[in-house]
Amino acid sequence: MKLSPYFSATANMAKKLKSAGAKALVLFNRFYQPDFDLETMSVAPTLFLSSPGNIRIPLRWIAILYGRVKVSLAATSGVYTAQEVIKYILAGADVVMTTSSLLQKGVGNITNLIEGLENWMEEKEYESIKQMKGAMSHKSVADPAAFERANYIKIIEKYKREYKMV
Repeated sequence: MKLSPYFSATANMAKKLKSAGAKALVLFNRFYQPDFDLETMSVAPTLFLSSPGNIRIPLRWIAILYGRVKVSLAATSGVYTAQEVIKYILAGADVVMTTSSLLQKGVGNITNLIEGLENWMEEKEYESIKQMKGAMSHKSVADPAAFERANYIKIIEKYKREYKMV
């Protein structure tokens, strides 16, 4: 089941979908978003590819849902390098998808993603994807509050300190 990032209670929706028979969830589907052409006064079909920064929302929700909702979790959005693949797997993703990087860099980028993942796993002494899957999920990290809204205040305080804001 492809989910939108616009639910107000993503975890609750995931549980309901699981109860209704969903076996897997894709986090998150990117909807077609047309634009307006002001010269022709028409609706313009426009393709906006994802960027690596788009990983944040699905990464957070995969990490929160992993081990709590018994479904397969598929990650999509923002995958350009092996680092994004690694992050999604550490969060708990079973599958990591990329389209934008393949459109921009070509199908050969798959080799870069796989080799980068293999090199990182070797460097960090992971023997399998299964071993690394969920290692940075909400249920596995030392400070699970880092995934929660309350952590927002800590982030703002850190920003203020780093940029010496009053």
